[in-house]
Amino acid sequence: MEKTVVKIENLVKRYKELIALDHFNLEIKEGEIFGLLGPNGSGKTTTINCLLSLLSFDKGNIEVFGEKMTPSNYNVKKQIGVIMQNVAVFDELTVFENIDYFCGLYIKDKALKKKYVQEAIEFTGLEDFVKFRPKKLSGGLLRRLNIACGIAHKPKLIILDEPTVAVDPQSRNKILEGIAELNRQGATVIYTSHYMEEVEQLCTRIAIMDKGKNIAIGTKDELKKMIKNTETINIEILDLESQIREKIENLPHVYETKYENNKLTVFCGGGKHNLVRVLGVLSDNEVSFGRVYSELPTLNDVFLEITGKELRDKED
Repeated sequence: MEKTVVKIENLVKRYKELIALDHFNLEIKEGEIFGLLGPNGSGKTTTINCLLSLLSFDKGNIEVFGEKMTPSNYNVKKQIGVIMQNVAVFDELTVFENIDYFCGLYIKDKALKKKYVQEAIEFTGLEDFVKFRPKKLSGGLLRRLNIACGIAHKPKLIILDEPTVAVDPQSRNKILEGIAELNRQGATVIYTSHYMEEVEQLCTRIAIMDKGKNIAIGTKDELKKMIKNTETINIEILDLESQIREKIENLPHVYETKYENNKLTVFCGGGKHNLVRVLGVLSDNEVSFGRVYSELPTLNDVFLEITGKELRDKED
C-alpha cells in the first residue's frame, strides 16, 4: 500500500478580509511528482509556506510522513528539501562552501557530508564552478546552485517552487532531468510552475488551484477528460462562405467554430474521424485550403476552461 507523504485537511488561511486558503485539502503519495498549478494569487505559495510551518493558519491539519507538522518538528523538517523561486544562497561563500554549509545543517558526520556535497555538485553539473562566488554565475547556474543546496542532504520530500523561471534552455533541461532523476532515486516531489509543458512532461498527478481551493485533481489524462474540448482542427482557408461554415458547425461532435485571419478553427467534443468529416464538407463544396493540423487538448486548455484564466500572464 502506498504511503501518504503529505496530508492537508480543511486548511484555512486568512489575511484580514482576504481568504488565501479556503478549506483546502490535498493528499500526496510516496514517489509522486505532484504538480501544483494555479494563477498568481491562487494560494500555491501560501500552501507551501503552511506545509513548511513557515506560516501559521486559522484552521485545519497538516501531516508530513504521518507526523503532525509544527515549527519545532525538526525530525520531519530534516527530511524535506526546499528550493524556492527566489535564490537563497550566501554571496560571500563559493559554490562549494554554500553547498557544504546547507548540507551541514542536517548532516553532522564529516565523511558523509563530504560525500553528499560532492554528489550534489556532480548531480547539478557544477564541477567547473566550485570556486566561483554566486555573483559570477549565470542565472541558470545560480538556479542549479540553489537546487544543489536544497537537495545535498538527500531529503525524502523535495519542494520546488518555480525552479526554472528566467533560465536558459540548457539549464532548464538540466534542471528537469535532475528532478526526474531525484524522483527515480526515491524522492517525492512537489512542483509548482507557470510552464504547463514542464508540468505535462514531469508530473504524475496535478492539482489545479484557484482562489484558495483545489478545483481539479488527477493525472494529466484524467484532467483532460474533464473538459468539453477533445480535439481542435485548424485549417488555412483564404475565403470561407458562411453557409459552408454552418455545414461544418452542424457536423456531429462540433460545438464551436472560429474564422479569423484566413484560419478556420473547429472545436470538437468527443467522437472519432472529426478531421475526415470536416475535410469532406470542404471537398464536397470545392473549397480549396492550405495547411491543416489537428491538436489534442493541452493542460493549458484544461486550465483555461476550469479557471477561466491563462496560467501565464501574456507578457511572461
